Amino acid sequence: MATPSSPMRSVDRAFDVLSVLEDARHPLRLSEIARRSELHVATAQRILNVLLDRGYAVREEPGYVAGPASVATAHAFLVNNRLSQVALPVLQELAATTGMTSTLYVRVGLSRVLIARVEGLNPLRYQLPIGEKLPLHLGAGKSLAAWLPEEELDAYVDSVAPFTRISGERVSAEDLRGELQRVKDDGHAVSLSERVLDVTAISAAVRRGDEVLGALSVAGPSGDLPTADHPRVITEVRRAAGAIAARCP
Repeated sequence: MATPSSPMRSVDRAFDVLSVLEDARHPLRLSEIARRSELHVATAQRILNVLLDRGYAVREEPGYVAGPASVATAHAFLVNNRLSQVALPVLQELAATTGMTSTLYVRVGLSRVLIARVEGLNPLRYQLPIGEKLPLHLGAGKSLAAWLPEEELDAYVDSVAPFTRISGERVSAEDLRGELQRVKDDGHAVSLSERVLDVTAISAAVRRGDEVLGALSVAGPSGDLPTADHPRVITEVRRAAGAIAARCP
């Protein structure tokens, strides 16, 4: 959130409000937007008025939601982003080879955002839309979280743990740190019923040198991805992640 000493505090505050709208799953009242963005109600209202004028927010009873200008901004990113462009044929091949839905995520702050997806022969019972924001400590997010700088990783782990996965498994901060270290050491993550019940995901970071460009994942019903198939799929996912990294300038 913006700090009073920031010379760009007006811009920071506007992005704070926009981020609140991005994360909302239903219309938010002005008071709730102000609370979540840690702003005075009058300040939040002034920012919302600008966002309304620019199309980045719209009124939707009983409050406000993100506006259509956000879609145009996302489209501009997708058509100009080299990573998503070079990844698409690799995702198509990976989906065909594994039969699973293949996806590509990038890290935005302490979340991951879906920027590309190709459905497999064994489709999931749900569809994640492009632009969906998801946590780093579940599923493919672990392939991004594992490479966070140490201080940032420690702060993030302490902020989310302990937590309970959808399977009912309770995860402590110590458990999560150990798991993320194994993900980093192994070069991949296997996730079983972590965010969605009876769904297995296998992911790997897309890395160019020390830079983490994103995370590549395949996911499908756990019954279609038995443990015996994990080594083969892990190999395919890591190969695909390397191919994407090699194609990026």
